Amino acid sequence: MAEKNIVVVGAGFAGVAATRRLAKRFKKNHDVHITLIDRHSYMTYMTELHEVATDRVPLEAVQYDLGRLFAHKKNVELVTDDVTKVDHDKNVVTTAHGRYNYDYLVLAMGAESNDFGTPGVKEHGFSLWSMEDAVKIKEHIKATVAAAAVEHDPAKRKAMLTFVVVGGGFTGVETIGEMIDWRPILAKENKIDPSEITLILDEAVPTILNMLDRKDADLALRFMRKQGVDVRTATPITEVGPDYMTLKDGSHVPTNTVIWTAGLKANTDTSDFDMEQGRAGRLITNEFMQSNQYPNTYVAGDLSLNTNEGDRGTPQIVEAAEQTGDAAAEHIVATINGTTPKPLKSSYSGFVVSIGSHYSVANVFGSIHLSGWFGTIMKHMINLLYFFTTFAGYYIFQYSMHEFFRNRHGRNPFWGHLSRYGNVLWSVPARIFYASMWLVDCWTKVQGSGSWFNGKLRLPFTWLYPKVTTSGASEAAGTAKKAVETASTTPTNEFFSLSYDYGKQPMMIFKHLPKWYESVTKFFIPNKETALFMQEFMTIVEIGLALCILFGLFTWLANAVTIGLVVVFCLSGMFYWVNMWMPFMALALMNGSGRAFGLDFWVVPWLQKHLGHWWYGDLKSIYGNH
Repeated sequence: MAEKNIVVVGAGFAGVAATRRLAKRFKKNHDVHITLIDRHSYMTYMTELHEVATDRVPLEAVQYDLGRLFAHKKNVELVTDDVTKVDHDKNVVTTAHGRYNYDYLVLAMGAESNDFGTPGVKEHGFSLWSMEDAVKIKEHIKATVAAAAVEHDPAKRKAMLTFVVVGGGFTGVETIGEMIDWRPILAKENKIDPSEITLILDEAVPTILNMLDRKDADLALRFMRKQGVDVRTATPITEVGPDYMTLKDGSHVPTNTVIWTAGLKANTDTSDFDMEQGRAGRLITNEFMQSNQYPNTYVAGDLSLNTNEGDRGTPQIVEAAEQTGDAAAEHIVATINGTTPKPLKSSYSGFVVSIGSHYSVANVFGSIHLSGWFGTIMKHMINLLYFFTTFAGYYIFQYSMHEFFRNRHGRNPFWGHLSRYGNVLWSVPARIFYASMWLVDCWTKVQGSGSWFNGKLRLPFTWLYPKVTTSGASEAAGTAKKAVETASTTPTNEFFSLSYDYGKQPMMIFKHLPKWYESVTKFFIPNKETALFMQEFMTIVEIGLALCILFGLFTWLANAVTIGLVVVFCLSGMFYWVNMWMPFMALALMNGSGRAFGLDFWVVPWLQKHLGHWWYGDLKSIYGNH
């Protein structure tokens, strides 16, 4: 086969989906070379931009490095550059720093905000359709509230503290929802009354969230109004000024902040590509996402207008973008391999819209309707599923950290209870105490007549092999059984040598091995020799775990293993209810206790750095290398 060059322009949801599908299909075909070009070295998780704009999460929470996403795709070349021209006659993509020949081209450059020509929006309003937009909005809001806090003119102060979001779609509602959460934080930081901050959601048509069922949309509407949002419907805006906006009825709303989310249009960079355009400038395709003008050119995502999906084409949502990207990739695969192509068949699992960090409305799988906290959990599950299906395990971890564990001000579904910002310094004494208890127990196993290294077999193995144990071991087993059966007032705890006074009697979790566990134990430990080896080996393991916890090395893993050992000891009939505090102590110490006066302070960052380098290689922008 002659070498084939496939160029994908745009690393959004559609472009990444198309590139991943192509890389997978041509994994063993070394004659196919795939190039992904984007002006950024990262993919922006567009559906969460409102969280950056309202200071809920940092920039890196929605930036997914392409080097990580395609770390093991050897047939994919990543290029960070601006596309300036597409020559369909010569099959060449020209960028600011290079030229790329192609046999097949996938355009997935997305969309941009559409102000419908409303006067003043470009000059005085804010769009929310890029990382730069989100940062600009965040900095503007912070600066505006800080300035308003020291403004003495009541009219100017009111305008500065009035924030308007235009557009009742998903982006607009989610943005105003995050503003609800951010309002008390802004007020506290600037020493003003939260009631002074006015939030307005403006929609030109009579209803909001028109992709949802009306019942779900009405739930969202009631929640926003209950939270003090002034939701205005059937109220078109005719002009935006530096400190006001004008409505169709001629009235003015004093405001210094208008965030425009009212519509989308095709990326205007494609207007010079000499391709047929449809509604909102979107490029027209057939059912294979293939241009009618240029058979080797495909259009995917928000940029495309599949005429087989109606006048509006596929909805401009993540699921549709990925499906169009996959459809384009599959048609290229079929063309190269000489197989029958399959047209796009759209199917959507549903929709979820969040209104702040604790409330969402969802309609998924056609019949499941959720609202409130359960809707929010559903949204996070959908996002995590996306990372799982793209095999981006690193970003499953990062998403969880930013959304659940490293989140400030309680802006997560659990109101901050999972936050890792708690001070772990005060867990150091508990860590030392817990490690010491394990070492005390091990001490009786490695020295003196009670040593596990002198050939005597202890519980639970004496129960499994009573005829082959030494007399000392049999005696120890009999003593242990008798202690349990008679519940002596001053027994010796086989796990820790603790005594119980004042009539307190210890109770084992299990007096005898469960039958299923006994069968498992006999399978893995078929004879006395293996039992003796495991007995001695596990003592060494316990000492190692204790030392790791004591010195704060791999404390999460070490404590997790001790929980597992407690479960084993319980099933083996060697653990008492009085010591059930131990697994809960271990669970508490798993919250980074080794990061204070422990080796994890140095070791964990070192491992993250070097393991990341080993797995993903050097992560850097390659802008200008071509």
